[in-house]
Amino acid sequence: MGTGYGYGKVILFNEHFVVYGIPAIASAIDKKTIAEVKKCKDKEFIIHDDRDATPGYKEEKLKQQEESIVRIKKAMGIEDCIEIWLHGDLKAASGIGASAASCAAIARAIADEFGLDLNDEQINEIAYEGEKAYHGSPSGIDNTCAVFGGLVWFVKGKGMEKLKIEEPVEIVMGDTGIVANTKKAVEGVRERREKYKEKYDEIFKEAEKLAYDAREALLKMDWKRVGELMNKNHKLLQEIEVSCEELDFLVDVALENGAYGAKMTGGGLGGYMVALTPGKELQEKVAKAIEKEGFYALRTKIGI
Repeated sequence: MGTGYGYGKVILFNEHFVVYGIPAIASAIDKKTIAEVKKCKDKEFIIHDDRDATPGYKEEKLKQQEESIVRIKKAMGIEDCIEIWLHGDLKAASGIGASAASCAAIARAIADEFGLDLNDEQINEIAYEGEKAYHGSPSGIDNTCAVFGGLVWFVKGKGMEKLKIEEPVEIVMGDTGIVANTKKAVEGVRERREKYKEKYDEIFKEAEKLAYDAREALLKMDWKRVGELMNKNHKLLQEIEVSCEELDFLVDVALENGAYGAKMTGGGLGGYMVALTPGKELQEKVAKAIEKEGFYALRTKIGI
């Protein structure tokens, strides 16, 4: 039986803007999806999805998941029937790179089962093909984090650059419990950008400058500045209408409880937000405040 893994991720800066060639910064988190694969008979594939998940997530994403597996098999030149088991400590939810983590894990597990000698770059290309089923025209940032781990500076079409910080820093990710449709969010931005070109050009210019400021602050580990820029980035994402009431509420809860900065993360319109909470004590305080409001809080780190 072949095995493989893929990391979850958090986008710290510039989701959505990244689709248009503006730099984004993301990090793998210390949670992952594990896939196990073995050859079988009859069907094209059989999937057993044992991941913990936001209610409704797996059901809503099932057709996309099936298309994704077909795409991965095709990209790898595999025609045999395969049986797949998915598990691990990464919750299947919107905004945390769950689909990319599963694509990377499945690709690695298939390569292991069939004795294919593939490097990480090749696995990443295959995972990107699988991601198309979930995102239509993905930026590539999710699968890059899922495959390579670490903190990543990413420009669509130009690839990624690893950023190094001296030690990982604590964050809290709050789940709205809403299963988001990333394709719909991306298409909405595209439509509004065409309709309100001048307004959106200004916002996109700000997002580009912000990316470089955030990169500098992260490398200096100037967490106060990183937090300020996260807040600013959230406002830009609100302006392009990809946040929602629940995300804004959780951002406010985090900031009221001392988070250095907070913003939505991922496709938006639901899914997760992220709060920067250096130190275990602050992380716990913010996580408990989110839980007190009835939401799931994930305690994790960036820069792993």
